[in-house]
Amino acid sequence: MPRSARQEAHVKNHVETPSTDESIKALNIGSKIRTLRKQKALTLKNLSTATGLSKPLLSQIENDIVIPPVSTLLKISRALGKDIAFFFQETRGDTKITLVRASERENPDARKLGGTAVGYQYATLAYKKNRKNMEPFFVEFQNSDEREMPFYRHEGEEFIFVLQGRLEFRTKEEVHELRAGDSLYFESDVPHAYRSLGNRKATAVVVLFSPPGAGI
Repeated sequence: MPRSARQEAHVKNHVETPSTDESIKALNIGSKIRTLRKQKALTLKNLSTATGLSKPLLSQIENDIVIPPVSTLLKISRALGKDIAFFFQETRGDTKITLVRASERENPDARKLGGTAVGYQYATLAYKKNRKNMEPFFVEFQNSDEREMPFYRHEGEEFIFVLQGRLEFRTKEEVHELRAGDSLYFESDVPHAYRSLGNRKATAVVVLFSPPGAGI
């Protein structure tokens, strides 16, 4: 199904509007990014080149003015040679088996990020594990107008299992409606977008796979 000129612009320019939730600033995502960047002797221009994100956006993220959606944070973490979970956790040793109780998803390490501007909110489900190739998230999708759906793309693969509601998944060529119990697996360098359909917000478990070894 053809996209509007506005949707094409979302893909072409990698526009990903971050959240500004004050309660999430306690995670210090921005300061962690700045510290890592300086440790690697990288300028904002270097990081911009490595991620494809603009310098003004990176500056706003580092200063905790905005909170990046997961696809943006994934690009930054890969460029800095870190697992995305690094930004959600305190320093701790790594183990081969980690357990996150349902109640632990309520603590500051795992609070929801994102918002209506990015089309979803997410909470990391395996923030205790430092080194891993997969990143599982609990995602709550927002209702949005078809013309306003932001498209995302990032290196790797993605798996979605819908828990409740109706979820629309779009690419340039395809549109699929998923319901509770449905699943979808795709290569995430394909520009894609989501939106919740109906009165009940769709929720899903989303697992991202990132090939190892991609850093500066």
